[in-house]
Amino acid sequence: MPEAPFLHYLIPMPLFTVCVSRCHWSLSHTLFSLSFDNSSERIIFVVLNKNSLNMAVKYPIGIQTFEKLISEGFVYVDKTEYIQELVSVPGFYFLCRPRRFGKSLLLSTIRAYYEGKKELFNGLAISRYEHDWMAHPVLHFDLNAWQYIDEGSLEQQLNKTFEYWEAQYGTEKQSRSFSERFEYIIKRAHALTGQKVVILVDEYDKPLLDTAANPSLQESYRTLLKSVYGNLKSMDAHIEFAMLTGVTRFGKLSIFSDLNNLNDISMTPRYSAICGITLDEIHTYFREGVKELAGKKNLTVEETYIQLAKYYDGYHFSEESPDIYNPFSLLNALYACNFGSYWFATGTPTFLIEMIKRDKMPLRDFNHYEVDPEQLLSITGSLDDPIPVLYQAGYLTIKGHNEEFGTVKLGYPNLEVERGFLSNLFAYYTPEKRSATFIQHFVTDLRKGNVDSFMIRLQSLFSGYHYSQMDLGDLELHYRNVIYLVMKLMGFYTEAELQTASGRIDLLVGTADYLYLFEFKLNHSAQEAMDQINHRDYLLPFRADGRKIVKIGANFDDGIRSISDWIVE
Repeated sequence: MPEAPFLHYLIPMPLFTVCVSRCHWSLSHTLFSLSFDNSSERIIFVVLNKNSLNMAVKYPIGIQTFEKLISEGFVYVDKTEYIQELVSVPGFYFLCRPRRFGKSLLLSTIRAYYEGKKELFNGLAISRYEHDWMAHPVLHFDLNAWQYIDEGSLEQQLNKTFEYWEAQYGTEKQSRSFSERFEYIIKRAHALTGQKVVILVDEYDKPLLDTAANPSLQESYRTLLKSVYGNLKSMDAHIEFAMLTGVTRFGKLSIFSDLNNLNDISMTPRYSAICGITLDEIHTYFREGVKELAGKKNLTVEETYIQLAKYYDGYHFSEESPDIYNPFSLLNALYACNFGSYWFATGTPTFLIEMIKRDKMPLRDFNHYEVDPEQLLSITGSLDDPIPVLYQAGYLTIKGHNEEFGTVKLGYPNLEVERGFLSNLFAYYTPEKRSATFIQHFVTDLRKGNVDSFMIRLQSLFSGYHYSQMDLGDLELHYRNVIYLVMKLMGFYTEAELQTASGRIDLLVGTADYLYLFEFKLNHSAQEAMDQINHRDYLLPFRADGRKIVKIGANFDDGIRSISDWIVE
C-alpha cells in the first residue's frame, strides 16, 4: 500500500519556478510527484516521504556577493524594490549604515543589475518592472578588505584596482595621476561599450577611519580621495549611475566638495529599510527559522519574536523609519539557534573608546542624548564630536522625537548593542578583561544580599587600575563610569543620578528581593554619605515597594585611588 503523502501543495505556476530556484532542496529518486490542475492552473507538488525532502535554510552569513547568494540557494531578503526606485532616476547617491548591515550586498546587487544578469533576478520585485536589462560597464571600488594604517597602502590598493580596469579599457594614461587614470578609464569604458559607466564605491571612508589617530596621513588620503571622487561630477556625461557607501559621513573633510549633486539617502524615510531586516521580512523569509529557534529555547513563537526584538531590533535611520533588525546578528542567531552577541564578536574599535575617554563622557548619558538631526549627518576627520560617530557606527540610534524643538532622542538600539558596548568599555576602564565571569560574582552577591562582599570586590576593582596622571575631576568621573558599568552589566534594574522630590540618588539597583540605594562621596566619609541618605529621606518613594531596602554609603579616597570605607544599613 503506498505511503500517505507527507506534504501536498497547490502552487501557482510562476511561484513554483521561483520556489525551486530559491530553496535548497535535496530530492531523491521518485519520492515526489508533479501534476497540473487545470481548474486552478496550479502545480500539484506531492512529497511522498518526509525523509526525501531536506528544506535546510541556507543563511547568507558573511555572503556579500549577490550572484553567489542566488546561484547557491541562500535566502535573499528582496531589496530590489528599492534598487528599482534608485535606478529609475539615475544619479549620484550616498548611503551611510553601520558595519555588517548589508551595504556590500546592496552594491553587489546593483552591480549584477547593471551588468544585465537578468537570470539572477527571476521572481524578485525588480523583475516586474525591468524589461531591457541593458548591460553597462561597472567600476566597483572595494575599499573594505584592506588596512590603510601605513603610508602608501591606499595608493597600492587604488593602483591594483586601476590596473585591473586598464587591462580591459586601455593603459594609455597608466603613468599619470590617479585622477587622470580614472577619468581616462571612465571615458574609454563608455566609448568601447557604447553604454554609460556605473561607479560603485564600497566603504569609501575605510582609509579615513583607519587613520583617525594619524592626522597627517589622514589628510594625505583625504586629498587623494578628493581628487579621485572629484571626477564623478566632471564625468557626468559618461556616468549612468554612481553610489558610495560607508559607515560614516565625513562632512567637513570636503571629499565630496566637487560633487555637489550627491544625493545623501542615509536619513531619507523611504530608504530606511534598504539595508537591515524588518519584522515583516522576518515573517516572510524566516518564519521556519524562528520556529526552530523557539523549539531549541523552549519558548513559544511569540516569545521568540519578543526576544529577537529585544536583542537585535530597534535601529531607526530616519524619523519615520520602521524598526530595523541588525541582519548579521539576526541571521547568526537563527543559524546558531541561540541569542548571542554576534555584532560585537570583533570588539569595539579602539578609536571609539579613546574618543569617549578623551571627551570625558558620562556613560549613564548614552541612553538619553537629545540632538538636532543635522548633527547626525556629518563628522570631522578629528572626530571631535562623538555623538554623530556613535550614531553612524550603530552604537546609538533614533529612539524618539521632540516635535516642539525639532530634535531627536538617541539611545542604544537593543540589548545586544548595550551589553556588548558596555562589556568592551569595561575592559578599558578596569584592569579586569573578562567582564562576563567577573560580573557573575557581583550578581551573586547582590542577589543574596551580601553587600560587604560586593563592596570588597568593587574596592579591589578600583585598586588594580592604572590611573596615571588623572586629575580629581577625571577621577570622580572614572569612579562613576566604572560603577555604572558594573551595575548595568549585572543586568539588574539600574538608575543613575535618579531625581526624586527629596534629592538626587547616586545609584538605585533593584533585584528580585532587594532594592539598593547607593550614595558615594569623594574625599569625605561613608558616614556623610549615609547621613545624606537619611536626612533627605531617599527611601520615601520606595517604602511601599515590598522588597528589602538596603542603604549603602561609601567614600572614595583619591589618595588610595579606591573605596576607603562604607556603611550598610
